[in-house]
Amino acid sequence: MNIPNILTVFRIIMVPLFVIFLIKKEFNYAFIVFIVAGVTDALDGFLARYLNQRSRVGAILDPVADKLLLSASYISFALIDKIPDWLCVIVISRDVIIVGGIGVLYMLEKEIEFKPTLISKWTTVFQIASIVAVFMVNIFISVLEFINYIFISTAFLTIASGLHYSYTGLRMMSNNGK
Repeated sequence: MNIPNILTVFRIIMVPLFVIFLIKKEFNYAFIVFIVAGVTDALDGFLARYLNQRSRVGAILDPVADKLLLSASYISFALIDKIPDWLCVIVISRDVIIVGGIGVLYMLEKEIEFKPTLISKWTTVFQIASIVAVFMVNIFISVLEFINYIFISTAFLTIASGLHYSYTGLRMMSNNGK
């Protein structure tokens, strides 16, 4: 275990605390945990590159930690009626489909090489922006006029990136294309 991996594990351990704060509607504390998770995510990536401590474990744990936090955010906010259920279903379904597809490719012993695409990067930006917007509405301001546009953009990008990953996975299954 190196420092970047320890930070990643710390991020994973923070997820239950984050969920507890959200369920109790302690948005200030949940937002602090969310920010700390974001900072540790940036820090572990920086340290892995700077200290040349990239590892296979870190390459697996880092996206798992990211997905756990985002999934916990969407599910928890949907449960307490702070985001629309349909948005939660879209975000979680995409991730389940991607993980399931990777599992199938692994079982078929296909070479798996997913690199984040531009659309997947924008999807992540909008998924995070949706969560931050919900925090802003619940901590700082009572109304955010354009929050529904953020939700719709997030849904559109999530669906588009899910379709792109599905297409890529199907190509890998049929001809081992990358």
